[in-house]
Amino acid sequence: MPLNWGIECFKWKLITRQVETISYKTAVQSVFAGICLGNIAPGRAMEFVAKIYFFKPVNKPSVTILHFVNGMFQMIITVFVGICAIVYKFKSDGQSKVLLYSIIFGGLLICGFFCLAIFNISFIQQKLKFIKWFKVSESNHTLSFSKKLILQLVLLSILRYAVFTFQFYFIYTALSEPLPFFQITASIAGYFMLTSIIPMVSIIEPAIRAAIALFVFNNNGDNSVSVILSSTLLWLINVVLPSLIGYAIILKEKINFKTKDVN
Repeated sequence: MPLNWGIECFKWKLITRQVETISYKTAVQSVFAGICLGNIAPGRAMEFVAKIYFFKPVNKPSVTILHFVNGMFQMIITVFVGICAIVYKFKSDGQSKVLLYSIIFGGLLICGFFCLAIFNISFIQQKLKFIKWFKVSESNHTLSFSKKLILQLVLLSILRYAVFTFQFYFIYTALSEPLPFFQITASIAGYFMLTSIIPMVSIIEPAIRAAIALFVFNNNGDNSVSVILSSTLLWLINVVLPSLIGYAIILKEKINFKTKDVN
């Protein structure tokens, strides 16, 4: 868990550097507070509210945009690997080609949309000026991504993806009978893709994750209990525990989200 979210904190520090330079400690506080607050709305829609608290008021509109762009980098990796895994599983299972092509098309459409957004971030930033909050300061930095920054963010996203993939792999293999490596990792990749695309509601999130895990692991034998336990443990490690840390940070910093941050 520290490695998983530690990489994400470094990514956050890196991507926001063009707007405001923050310390790694501040990046950690920002990310973990965001994880905590993200639980109150479906799809973690409120996560950015806590994350931007640690930045100067004038920079918060730009940092908000960067929050969503940062998520796009991780989503592109998750969806792309998920597509490859589903192709592998469908070929092995002899499933319907129509469903397979639909998943591939949908996944590539998501990746293409996010890539388009990343490469046209300054255009999007300007178009958002019609919203009063994004127009609050004409001195906002013009957002852009150099080739070097894009490469860094992509590599860090791949590294983080590998970390939480092996988290799931180690938990699952410890709780179930040994299975071929590619068979397990393909199911894990499909699981991560679906849990990333489907909006989660905190109160029933474990149940949704367990249902998705059962769906993608359906051809791995009679291992329902192991699958449910693995997905639940992963959720406790990567969501619940960081949320508790984030809650402690919010209390320590005495964050009041009702306060107007931007004048």
